[in-house]
Amino acid sequence: MRIGVLRRTAGRACAGVILVLLASIAARASDVTVEKDVAYGTGGSAQRLDIFKPDGFTGVRPAVVLVHGGGWIEGDKGDFAWLGRQLARVGYVAFSVNYHLAPVYRYPMQIDDVQRAVRWVRAHAADYNVDPQRLGAVGESAGGHLVAMLGTRRTRDNSDASLAQYDSRVECVVDMYGPTDFTPENHSMADGIQLLLLKNFFGKGREEAPDLYREGSPIVYVSADSAPFLIMHGTKDPLVPFDQSQRLYDALRKAKVEATLVPMANEGHGFDMPENRKRSLALTLEFLAKYLHP
Repeated sequence: MRIGVLRRTAGRACAGVILVLLASIAARASDVTVEKDVAYGTGGSAQRLDIFKPDGFTGVRPAVVLVHGGGWIEGDKGDFAWLGRQLARVGYVAFSVNYHLAPVYRYPMQIDDVQRAVRWVRAHAADYNVDPQRLGAVGESAGGHLVAMLGTRRTRDNSDASLAQYDSRVECVVDMYGPTDFTPENHSMADGIQLLLLKNFFGKGREEAPDLYREGSPIVYVSADSAPFLIMHGTKDPLVPFDQSQRLYDALRKAKVEATLVPMANEGHGFDMPENRKRSLALTLEFLAKYLHP
């Protein structure tokens, strides 16, 4: 089953800051330099990223790591090329990453990949004119799960001495309809394609490995140190129930972490309605501007 991704549509927004940002996008439509297939590890194409660099900006820039969806079994860094360009046009350096895909590669390799990518960006910040202390992450669906880990979980595998000094926690997270809670106590993801995707991801059923499913749940790692979150989710999502985002939001607020949950009325898995595509882009730009200050 193909996982929906945000369409490549920008639109006008109502907030003043967003109007300025979107006007800047239109005015700077060609001012982006793209560097493709840069290695952030030795794992071949699975550990490659594309870099979208803004032209015409001075000083060090904030950065955003983009993580594609696809049920952990498909998808590619090119799926977020449209957003990488949009972000670069308003002054961010964007890094769209690949990661190892299930079922050939199982959890926790995907977590290790995206955490490694963040630490690689920080290690190479000077090479790309990036401020390593202003680094956010955006992901959708399975990518939403992975960026939720970047905002809640400390580095799982710190065995590479060349990256050991760099943190994998980002400063803010945009999670679009990502699954967040696979713990045995929560049964919202317990049907059909959900169970197949989870078994492909973890390599075992939940009944066989409840501790593994708990370990792979971002909600388990929520604490007062977690990054601020913007969470957007369709209220009629048949693949990743809205409850998954509600539970994460509630956990973040209980921990006194800044978080916003935006229900997209009558949307399924992904944002198909033009008004919601426009709204999600506007909210993303506004949120990133608040925490990363482009």
